[in-house]
Amino acid sequence: MPTQHQASCVLPTRRGSLALHVFGRDDGTEEVLAAVYQSGSPATAPPLVRAHSACLTGDLLGSLRCDCGQQLGAALDLIAAESHGILLYLLGHEGRGIGLANKIRAYALQEQGLDTVEANRQLGLPVDGRDYSAAVAALRWLGVDRIRLATNNPLKIAAFTRAGIEVTRVPLNGFVTADNAGYLSVKDRMLGHLQSLGRPS
Repeated sequence: MPTQHQASCVLPTRRGSLALHVFGRDDGTEEVLAAVYQSGSPATAPPLVRAHSACLTGDLLGSLRCDCGQQLGAALDLIAAESHGILLYLLGHEGRGIGLANKIRAYALQEQGLDTVEANRQLGLPVDGRDYSAAVAALRWLGVDRIRLATNNPLKIAAFTRAGIEVTRVPLNGFVTADNAGYLSVKDRMLGHLQSLGRPS
């Protein structure tokens, strides 16, 4: 079942007006929100894009276990400063694709000393089960085939590149606290992320 455009509106925000577009499947899965900021005449440079995996604990509750909420806020500020920027908010990516309940189960295991990778494996779950095909479909609908991608995750870069989208990486790192330093180090050492700590791990 293909990902399709579902709905659109314009949303005034403190950072400016955003054109919102929702993409998903008719069965309600793989929902992606594209929040598009564009000012003035059409931009000639590729838009700045953040493909952000939903993180209820970080984005809404301000969790210090991760850097998700900090990355989201910083990305929105960067997008609003551009003539053309896009936030792709990937609703099906909670917990790197394992869902909210399993993410909380993994959190409980982390409280016992496991890291994020070990916790997922102990639960019999993928370390990273995310799929970016819906995000690609959203960009295609928006007519975008070149992007500047704000990310530290090489899997995101590879997914868009395989789909024929030209990607230039924009680092988005250094959101380190005493609570998340171990988590960020694991992302770099075990998942191949690119200097999440803002320096080599």
